[in-house]
Amino acid sequence: MSDEIDFDRSRDAAAGEVVQVAPGVRRIIAPNPSPFTFTGTATYLVGRGKVAIVDAGPDDPRHLAAVLKAVEGETVRFIAVTHTHLDHTAGLRAMADVTGAEVVGAGPHRAFRLLRDGERDSLEAGVDTAYRPDRELGDGDAVAGDGWTLVAVATPGHTANHLAFALPESNLLLSGDHVMAWSTTIVAPPHGAMGPYVASLRKLIERPEDLYLPGHGPALRNARSFTRHLLGHRLMRETAIRERIARGPRRIPELVAELYRGLDPRLAGAAGLSVFAHLEEMVARGEAATDGPPRLDGMFRRV
Repeated sequence: MSDEIDFDRSRDAAAGEVVQVAPGVRRIIAPNPSPFTFTGTATYLVGRGKVAIVDAGPDDPRHLAAVLKAVEGETVRFIAVTHTHLDHTAGLRAMADVTGAEVVGAGPHRAFRLLRDGERDSLEAGVDTAYRPDRELGDGDAVAGDGWTLVAVATPGHTANHLAFALPESNLLLSGDHVMAWSTTIVAPPHGAMGPYVASLRKLIERPEDLYLPGHGPALRNARSFTRHLLGHRLMRETAIRERIARGPRRIPELVAELYRGLDPRLAGAAGLSVFAHLEEMVARGEAATDGPPRLDGMFRRV
């Protein structure tokens, strides 16, 4: 399978614009574009009359106003949360206070593992450690309204608590940050882990939905085929890492320079964390070795 993925980086709406993206689903993009959020975080409105909001987005009064205007005259029963990165949850409390909606979905933020001695958590500022749902949803749990059902699908990897939400009435999946049309997903220890991420990709491939509505970027059609390509990309990346450490011990910056040619310098740190996630998984499986526990600044070699 080719390592190349046919990403869709089309910009199909402006921030604040309400767009019908699928039967029973509207989308509003928040005004927080960046190299990590693409055009901005997507907030989805599910149903009509009695609705659910999926991901409140950043704490930005412009975004809150756009969402409230879109649901004017309707009742917001639930605000569902895919995961606890602040670009998805920082605006949650204000939105819940105004709408009176029940907050459901992902559990409180947790990392896959504890920080190791001397290790710095470079991602801590981006996670919402204060978030607590009114009701935590586990895999298969659901909330429903008039003509719609949101079914939680546990998809750990990007974060330990990541959920997607299936909408059976429209045979689609609100995929959060687990699968996106515009880019691969950042998997960054200790909050992310590559083994669970790959397992969650395999899980989605076996599901029936073939339309995904991601947390960033445009809708993803032929989603299972795309997800198979994502899985192949991750496995080929792992193979490339294995081949390079077989030639001699490598540090992560060396691997990033060899594997990500032409990379936007602003994304070098994220790429390093993704390589680190691969190496942690390879060490756990006994396919790579390092001195002591795996570290971002460590030297890695082939077993």
